[in-house]
Amino acid sequence: MVSTIRKEYNANFNNQKYEAFIQELNSKYPESLGFRVAETPIFIDNILKEKILNACESIVDIITGFNFKTLTSHGIPANVRVPNENAHTHFIAFDFGICQNNDGVIEPQLIEMQGFPTLFAYQVFLDNTIRKHFYIPQNYSAYLNNYTEETYLQLLKEIIVGNHNTENVVLLEVFPHEQKTRIDFYYTQEFLGINVICISELLQEGKKLYYIKNGQKIDIKRIYNRIIFDDLQQQSTEIQEKGKILLEDLDVEWMPHPNWFYRISKYTLPYIDHPYVPKTKFLNELKEIPDDLENYVLKPLFSFAGQGVVIDVTQQDLQNIADPENWILQRKVNYADIIETPNIPAKAEVRIFYFWKEGEERPTATFNLARLSKGKMIGVRYNKDKDWVGGTIAYFEK
Repeated sequence: MVSTIRKEYNANFNNQKYEAFIQELNSKYPESLGFRVAETPIFIDNILKEKILNACESIVDIITGFNFKTLTSHGIPANVRVPNENAHTHFIAFDFGICQNNDGVIEPQLIEMQGFPTLFAYQVFLDNTIRKHFYIPQNYSAYLNNYTEETYLQLLKEIIVGNHNTENVVLLEVFPHEQKTRIDFYYTQEFLGINVICISELLQEGKKLYYIKNGQKIDIKRIYNRIIFDDLQQQSTEIQEKGKILLEDLDVEWMPHPNWFYRISKYTLPYIDHPYVPKTKFLNELKEIPDDLENYVLKPLFSFAGQGVVIDVTQQDLQNIADPENWILQRKVNYADIIETPNIPAKAEVRIFYFWKEGEERPTATFNLARLSKGKMIGVRYNKDKDWVGGTIAYFEK
């Protein structure tokens, strides 16, 4: 998006550099990179950066409002409501498509958001590795608000580990070593010193949880939660039964508490009025069907990884929905074909990380990830056999 940098980057790119880059990404934790990495980062100037952050801060105003919990009280399905919810989430991720308005001006449009972690640790390694293999201008950084690698990781550790011993803090996931994002778990373990465990490894005694390490039973005091309950509900009966432990009144701290996954999600979108947030309605509150349904997308509230999304919406699709209270109709955004590549241009999406430390009035923007696509949507299934697509990072003008 910064044409001079883009032209220079593309002119200096070659497949040998890319292959060496990918080889290094795979070197420390072989076979752990479960997704495609794009051939290029993206470069964002101050004008677009400020638009993105302005939208984020406006949404944060709503999330920090006195009535936010009331607004989202029905956003948590009863069958996954977890006790002992805390005052606020510790993490928020905002996903923006990079779009072009009717006047040809580049602008962000919010796709969705989540009160849940993402690739917080892996992206640090990715940033360092990209800079080793490709030229990134010194006045561009993947960090926001003057964070550096050192201060960013320090804040991440303060939030996740706090005052606990690292052995008493665990990253919890369903079959973590089989997840496509497992490389992030390994770097989280490396950077923070905490253990990665599967839900199947949990031991319960009353309100206490434990895991076994080197033959010793270790008390779990804090859970860095990476379990998405929608994913858990797709597992075997045995794993689902094990997961019911998490719905009990346990003597553990959550980072973040699972309820925030639902409060800060697609459920929040209808409450936001901002030029960079597409108009969104709960399907059950829709007074009349838009004449231009082709300009809308139909999304289930409670799903992940784009599952169940209807891109080309028809009236029949709406009539087939048995539970309209669990769906939203969102104004479709048109991603700009803006990233020049050796063949056809790519679309871009940027995810902004917000961290919320205990005692702070509001969260702060810290870092990011980005994704490139040449398909209808961002995601593997829409980008098979394509190049210059996949996961990457955004560099912002300082």
